[in-house]
Amino acid sequence: MKKLFYILLFFSLGFSQELTLGVVPQQSPLKLFKKWSNVTEYLYNETGIKIVFKTEKSIPKFESVLYEGGYDLAYMNPYHFTIANQKNDYQAFIRAKKNIVGILLAKEKNIEFTKENLRGKTFLFPAPNAFAATLLTKYELKQKFNFDIDKEAKVLYVNSHDSVYKGIARDIGYLGGGIIRTYNNFNAKQDKENIHIVYKTSDYPSHPIAAHPRVSKEIIEKLQKAFLKMPQNLKKSLSIKEFKTTDNSEYEVIKQIGIK
Repeated sequence: MKKLFYILLFFSLGFSQELTLGVVPQQSPLKLFKKWSNVTEYLYNETGIKIVFKTEKSIPKFESVLYEGGYDLAYMNPYHFTIANQKNDYQAFIRAKKNIVGILLAKEKNIEFTKENLRGKTFLFPAPNAFAATLLTKYELKQKFNFDIDKEAKVLYVNSHDSVYKGIARDIGYLGGGIIRTYNNFNAKQDKENIHIVYKTSDYPSHPIAAHPRVSKEIIEKLQKAFLKMPQNLKKSLSIKEFKTTDNSEYEVIKQIGIK
């Protein structure tokens, strides 16, 4: 019995000290790895917890793994969180202090948001369930302008925010959805010079990092403290000025607006 106890203790400690962090692929896996590998190294040095970065080739694939409980920790959009919370009881614990805003971009500097102008046009989005880039922009065009993108326009999903921005610059679509953070990070100069933000949505709580129930409260508290004191250069690499603690209640508003 004593031997069995120590074997179980060994495996328990081993698994609790190495966690996977799934990151929604708003950009290419290589770009994300370069950013987040420095973050996971910092977290290890600060807490002693080894965190293994994970992402997927597309947002739908990320969703599939997330909804099956495949990540110990996950950085996801607010809509993803509401589903992950329902399916696997993921618990939000940290997020960027600044709220998230969806944007629509075009080659033209000003767009007329009328049915006559938008009907039949091609819209580019990173993925069907990208929260601010897709769901919020669709929701607000329907609420404010009575324009149903899915019924009255053409929609192309192009896997990442960067692909949206390039597609608009290269006339693949008329309007494209994104968010301020990824637009600011978009560094293809020639393409960026040819696109303009023409619409901004209301703001909502930003992407949370959430933990699967198998992650202990003690570990979550250690990680919270580490994120709150993260060096400025690491936060800058994530385009985040400041972190704040959060919890599930902040994301009730996502359920209330009825986005599907």
